[in-house]
Amino acid sequence: MGHRQRPEKRRRLSRPRPFLGFSSFARSLLFSHSAPSPDPSASSKPEDGIVELKPPSKIERVESEQEDDEEAEVEMMQADFGFFDPKPGDFNGVKLLLRNYLDDKQWDLSGFVDLILEQTTVGTVVKLDEHDEAGDGNGDGDDDAGPFAVISALNLGRYEGHKCMKEFKEYLLQVCPDEGLRKRLKPFLEEQVSDVGLLVSQRFVNCPYQLVPPLYDALFDEVSWATEDEPTKELQDFFSFKYYLLVTRIFEDKNANQRKAKVNCDSSDPIIYIKPEDEIFQELSLLSFTFRLHAEQLAPRELKNYREKGLVMVVRADGVPKFREKLKSLLTES
Repeated sequence: MGHRQRPEKRRRLSRPRPFLGFSSFARSLLFSHSAPSPDPSASSKPEDGIVELKPPSKIERVESEQEDDEEAEVEMMQADFGFFDPKPGDFNGVKLLLRNYLDDKQWDLSGFVDLILEQTTVGTVVKLDEHDEAGDGNGDGDDDAGPFAVISALNLGRYEGHKCMKEFKEYLLQVCPDEGLRKRLKPFLEEQVSDVGLLVSQRFVNCPYQLVPPLYDALFDEVSWATEDEPTKELQDFFSFKYYLLVTRIFEDKNANQRKAKVNCDSSDPIIYIKPEDEIFQELSLLSFTFRLHAEQLAPRELKNYREKGLVMVVRADGVPKFREKLKSLLTES
């Protein structure tokens, strides 16, 4: 069978329309989190617990002068983003993206990042692509520019001997809220571990949402190709996932139960999904649970009635086509 040529990983960002996938309240919160922090240090810890990156000067945010307009216009200048294969030079940037992946747990994050960067056949790093504007270069991106996003899928069974994976599985079992859920989760970490792909997807909130569908398309296409194009049957089988495991974050209304009885409520969303695709994943999940985060985070005023929580989900791999369809529909609503 002939080897498929992987498509060029590059997308052009055009001027976006306001995102209408959530209620106006949720949209206003998400846009407020996209604003750069006053701290000029890109590596400083954000107050709301979401990893943020100070946007490059090439991308500027323009908001309406009418502060009371709940659908204030949010625009960006045109910019090029490159979809690149992971490489060792991305280590610091990817580690920054994943620094809060397991809350405040001390674990082998460096080893985890190494696994992501070593797996070049499946996985993508998103960075500003200045190649076209500069008119020269080889399109490999600038390691000093820092990634805006990373996505990958690691076979839990393939890497179960690594320290980072042992610590990762221990952590999930520890934060699982009750014994019944723990019994349901354990098979995916033990007997069926080789059928499970850990889907790692993290991006700065400044990353344009238009890149999200092609980012997942790239991942799932590469997983499919790897099951045929990897040089050995063993490597091919490592990507024959039956399930995907995800660890992410949401904002949950502290008073969701009381608010259900109220007819008029400014914050009507019991859950705000920081990443819109997580709402679809949870709809398709066969197992999901939330857990409290231990790191002290100072929530902004708009989120005073919300608590940031961790979210774990297990999704069947055969639900991926439905996910891709729903994701494109969600992010193209207007």
